[in-house]
Amino acid sequence: MVLFIVAFAAERAAQAGRGKWLRSPMIYTLSLSIYCTAWTFYGAVGFAVRSGLEFVTIYLGPSLVMFGWWWTLRKLVRIGRTQRITSIADLISARFGKSNLLAVGLTLLAVAGTTPYIALQLQSVTQSYAVFARASQGGTGEINQTVTALWIAVGLAFFTILFGTRKLDVNERHDGVVMAIAVEAVVKLVALLAVGVFVVWGISGGIAPMLEKIDASEIGAWEVSGGRWAGLTFLSAAAFICLPRMFHVMVVESDDERHLRTASWAFPAYLMLMSLFVLPIAVTGLDLLPKGSNPDMFVLTVPLSQGQNGLAMLSFLGGFSSATSMVIVATIALSTMVSNHIVMPIWLSITGGGVSVSGDVRYVVLLARRLSIGAIVMLAYFYFQLSGGGSALAAMGLVSFVGVAQALPVMIGGIFWRGATRIGALCGLGIGFAIWTYALFLPSLGNGLVLSDTLLSNGPWGLAWLAPQALFGIKGLDPILHCLFWSMLFNSAAFVLVSLCTFPAPMERLQGAQFVNVFQQAQPRRGWSRGAAQSEDLMIMSQRILGARDAQALFEKEARRQGVQGILPDPSPEFLDVLERKLSGSVGAATAHAMIGQIAGGASVSVDDLLAVADETAQIMEYSSKLEAQSFELTRTAEQLRHVNEKLTQLSVQKDGFISQISHELRTPMTSIRAFSEILRDSDDMAATDKARYAGIIHSETLRLTRLLDDLLDLAVLEAGRVSLNLSQKSLSEVIESAVSSAGITSDTDLVVTQKGSGRDIVLTTDVDRLSQVFINVISNARKYCTADIPTLLIKAFEENGRVTVDFIDNGSGIAADMRSVIFEKFSRVGETQAGGAGLGLAICREIMHRLDGEISYLPGQGGGAFRVRFPAELEKIQQDV
Repeated sequence: MVLFIVAFAAERAAQAGRGKWLRSPMIYTLSLSIYCTAWTFYGAVGFAVRSGLEFVTIYLGPSLVMFGWWWTLRKLVRIGRTQRITSIADLISARFGKSNLLAVGLTLLAVAGTTPYIALQLQSVTQSYAVFARASQGGTGEINQTVTALWIAVGLAFFTILFGTRKLDVNERHDGVVMAIAVEAVVKLVALLAVGVFVVWGISGGIAPMLEKIDASEIGAWEVSGGRWAGLTFLSAAAFICLPRMFHVMVVESDDERHLRTASWAFPAYLMLMSLFVLPIAVTGLDLLPKGSNPDMFVLTVPLSQGQNGLAMLSFLGGFSSATSMVIVATIALSTMVSNHIVMPIWLSITGGGVSVSGDVRYVVLLARRLSIGAIVMLAYFYFQLSGGGSALAAMGLVSFVGVAQALPVMIGGIFWRGATRIGALCGLGIGFAIWTYALFLPSLGNGLVLSDTLLSNGPWGLAWLAPQALFGIKGLDPILHCLFWSMLFNSAAFVLVSLCTFPAPMERLQGAQFVNVFQQAQPRRGWSRGAAQSEDLMIMSQRILGARDAQALFEKEARRQGVQGILPDPSPEFLDVLERKLSGSVGAATAHAMIGQIAGGASVSVDDLLAVADETAQIMEYSSKLEAQSFELTRTAEQLRHVNEKLTQLSVQKDGFISQISHELRTPMTSIRAFSEILRDSDDMAATDKARYAGIIHSETLRLTRLLDDLLDLAVLEAGRVSLNLSQKSLSEVIESAVSSAGITSDTDLVVTQKGSGRDIVLTTDVDRLSQVFINVISNARKYCTADIPTLLIKAFEENGRVTVDFIDNGSGIAADMRSVIFEKFSRVGETQAGGAGLGLAICREIMHRLDGEISYLPGQGGGAFRVRFPAELEKIQQDV
C-alpha cells in the first residue's frame, strides 16, 4: 500500500509540474539500487556461508564500473537521449543499421537471461514467507510454496502493469515507478543495517567480540581464488551494464547525464553499506541456528531466533522491497523490448497496407506491453517450478548474469568501433547465446528434465569433449566460470572476426558514426529526402502512436518554426528526423524507421551523408595502401621466419642426435669401468701387471667421463652468466703457443701449424685462460676434422682499432653451407664419422667470447675450414657473478 501511495503521489507531482525534486541526482542514484535484489538482501549471506569472501565480487564489479567506466556510462546515456533509445535491444539494433532481426535476437536473449533472475525473486519472497509460517506455529508450520509463488507473481504483474504501462513513450520517465524504487532502496538498506546492528551489538556485544567470532568461525579459513574472483568480478560488472533493468534505470530513465557524477561515488557507497554486515550475519547464523539451516534466510531467521519479531518483519519488508523493485523494472524493460521488436513488426506485416489505415496503434502497443508483462512473470514462475525452487539464490542469479552478459561485446564494440557490422553482431550474439543455453541454462533446470543425465556426463553421442559442463575437455571448473569463459571467448571472437571480414551497409556506417562520435556531433545526421511524404499521412500515423494531443503539439511546433499557418508543416528532412526520434521512443528505432519509410516511400541518403560516405571511402583507400605496405613487410617477415624455422628444425635433429650421442658417451665408459672394476673385485690371484693395466683403463675412462661432464657444466655456467673473469696480462703469441701445445700439436703429430701476422706481439689484458680455451677448441677441431692428406693449420693475427683478430684456417674440405648457421649451437656436430664429440666445443667458445666482449664466426671462401676470433686487446669491464 505504501508503494501504491508513493507512486501515485510522484505521478501527480510530476503532472502538476512540481516534480523537479523527483529528478535529482540522489533519486537517480537510489534508482540504481535496483541492482540490489533479493539475491543481495538474502542471498549475499548465503553466498558468504557457501563461498566465503567471494560474495564481495558481486559488489566489486558494479563499483569498478561506476569508478572506472564513468565515461562509457556517460556515452551510453548521451546516445540514449539523442537517439531516443528505449531498451538495450533498441540501442544495439539502432547502432547496426536499425536491424530488427538483431533487436529480436537481443529481446529473446534478454527474456531468457532475465527469467532465472525473476524466478529468484519469487523464490526469495516465497522462502521468506515460509519462514514466518514455520515460526508462527512453533517451527512446524508450512505453506504451499507453489500457490504462494503464483499469487506473488500475479501481484507483481498487476502493480507493474498499473504503473509501468500508463504512458506509451517509454523514453519519458516513469516518475511513479522511479520514486517507488528510491523508497524501496531506503527501506532495504535500513532493514539490512538494522539486522546488522542487532547482530553486532545486540548479540555479539560489539565490534571486537564480533571480529573474534569471525576469526574463530569455520568460515574464517576462507581461501581467495584469484581466477574465480576475477571471473565473478567481471561477470557482475558485465551484468551491471547489460541487465535490462539496469540499462532501463541508468539510460532510459536518465534525465541528465550529469547525475552520473553523483552516482559514481554515491552508488558504490550504497553497495558498501549493503555489504557491511554480511559477514557478521553469516557467522552469527552459523553459531545460533541449527546445522542445516538455510543460510539464504539468516537475515530473517536470526532475529526470529532471538524473539525479535518486529525486526524480522522489517527484514522481510526489506527483502520484499528488493524483490518487487527488480521484478517491476525488469518486466517494464522486457515488455518494451517485446512489444517494440516482436509484436509491432508482426502487427505491421499483418495489417499489410501501411499505417494509414484505420486502427489504434497506441492501443496495440499498450496491450502488447501489458500482455508481455504477464507472460514474462509467468515464464519466471514456470522456471521456478521447473528448477525445483531449492537452488541457492546466488546460483540462480549467476545463471542470469552469464546470459545477459552476452550482449557486452556487441554493446561495447558498437559504441567504440565504427568497423563493427550487423552480421558480426548477429554471429557473436548467436554463438554466445547458444553456448549459454546449452552449457548453463538447460542444465540449471535440473538433471534429466531437458538434458539427460547421460548427456550431461558423457556428452552427446558419447563425445565427452562436448559435455555441457566440460566443453573441449576442461573438467572440474565451476559451471558458471566454465560457461562464462567459453561463451565470451567465442562470442567476442566471432563478433570481431566476422566484422573484419564483412563490410557495413550505408545505414550501419551512418549510425556507427553517430554512436562512436556522439560527443562530437551537435545534431544527428539527417537521412530523409525532401518532399517524400505527405503531411496528412504523417499526422494520422503520429496521432495513433503518440495520441492526438501530443501529435498535434509536435506538428504545431514544427509549423511555427517553419512559419506555416495551421498544423501541417512541410515534411522536411529535418522534421522527418525529429519525428522518427519521437516515434522511436514509443515503438523503437527500427519500427519507427520502417513506419516512416512506408509513408515516405523508403529511406534515402542525403547529400551530406553521401559526402560522409565518400570521406570514409577515401580513408578506406588510404588504409588499403597502408595494408599493402604492411603486407609486403609481413611477406618479408614470413620469409625470415621460414629461415628461422629451418634452423630450428636442424637444431631439433641435432639435439636428438646429441641425446643419442651423449647416452652412448656416458654408457661406454661406465660399462668399461663397471666391467674392469668387477674383474678387479672378483680376481684375487690376478697378476700385478694385469691389475695395473685394468686400473689404467678405469682411470682413462673416468677422465673421459670427467671431460664430458666438465663441458656440460662449463656451458651451463656460461649460459647462466654466473662467471667471474680473472683478468691478467699476456702477449698474444704466448697465448697461441700455449694453446697449440695444450691441444697436443707437436712436430710428431699429423697437423702442421704455421703462424704469421703483425699482431702476434700484442700484450692482452683479458681472461687469458678463457681465451686460451677458445683457441684450444678451435685448434683441436682442425686436428679432428681436417680431411687433407697433409693437414695444415694457418694462424693469422692482426690488430685494428683496438680489437684483435685471430684467424684459424685449415686446408680441409670446410663446413657444408647448410650447416654453417648452426655450428655454434649446442649439440651441433659436424663430421660425425671422424670424431665423436658431443657438439659442445664451439657452443662453449661462443659463450666465452660473449663474456670477453668478442665474437667467433665462420669464414667462408677460405679454401677450407676457417674460424675468426675477434676481441678487445684490453678488457676493461669485469663481469661479476649474476
